[in-house]
Amino acid sequence: MQHLFKRITFLLTFSHFLVLLVAQDEPISTIHPIESTKNHYERLQKLSTLPNEAFSTMDTLAFPPSMYNSYTLAMSQSTPYYLTNNQFDFLKKSVAFPANSSDQTKAELDFLYDLQQKRAPKQVERVMQLAKIGYWPVADILPSHPFYKENLAHLFFECQEIVGDHCTATNYPHTAKLLKGIMTDMRKMEFSVKYHLLRARPYELDKRLKPLQVMGSPSFASGHTLWAYIQAYTFSELMPDKRADFLAIAYELGLSREIMAVHYPSDEKTARQLAHRMLALMWQTEKFQNDFQKAQAEWK
Repeated sequence: MQHLFKRITFLLTFSHFLVLLVAQDEPISTIHPIESTKNHYERLQKLSTLPNEAFSTMDTLAFPPSMYNSYTLAMSQSTPYYLTNNQFDFLKKSVAFPANSSDQTKAELDFLYDLQQKRAPKQVERVMQLAKIGYWPVADILPSHPFYKENLAHLFFECQEIVGDHCTATNYPHTAKLLKGIMTDMRKMEFSVKYHLLRARPYELDKRLKPLQVMGSPSFASGHTLWAYIQAYTFSELMPDKRADFLAIAYELGLSREIMAVHYPSDEKTARQLAHRMLALMWQTEKFQNDFQKAQAEWK
């Protein structure tokens, strides 16, 4: 009951927060509402997230300090681009993961084990390809950086998958500027949440799981899924007729992390919701709107 009360309180607080943001003389448009939770995420979220005393020792497990990554820790303290530090703090404290000992976590671990049993070579090849995708702001400072060109290509990965190879930073410079700002905030949010909650990776709780990659940061929430959805939501505002396609590639990216056994389904579900909340707040800022309108002109 206490957990349910916290969730209701957050929803009311977040709704009130958005109302305050738009309480101006002129009405402000909003982004497309988030789609309802579907597939295995819908089934798993119905299970209890509360601690189970029979397995209470599991609740003492957290991501080990010996695995902390100094670069990702520094990202959690980076300077935001569109959002404020207060907004980051608000969103960071608005999310929580199911207790390690909970019925939901147990079911999620069983689900991941089942995915592991069904891994096929072509599937593994695809998920490992997706694992390498990701834009990092630090690699975009100097053109001489060895990852500079590939990093910019990753920035337009979803667009290239859905629209075509002509989606590049060179061809769409204003869209690139918009995405860079979004991803700067996304990386700060990702690691702010991760190091705030320190959720152990699935393979640290369940030794049956054999991850395809050992990760150097806490599990919750999924960074791949966070950037996948915040970009999908952004591109679908630029190209509304392709929203379903962008959400489909974002879903694939999220599921790939489960196939790899490096994330729980609840990591993906929360990242999707967090991405939508972040973009909803960005949307209300003048800085974002100026950048978005210039990017939008490139797609008309």
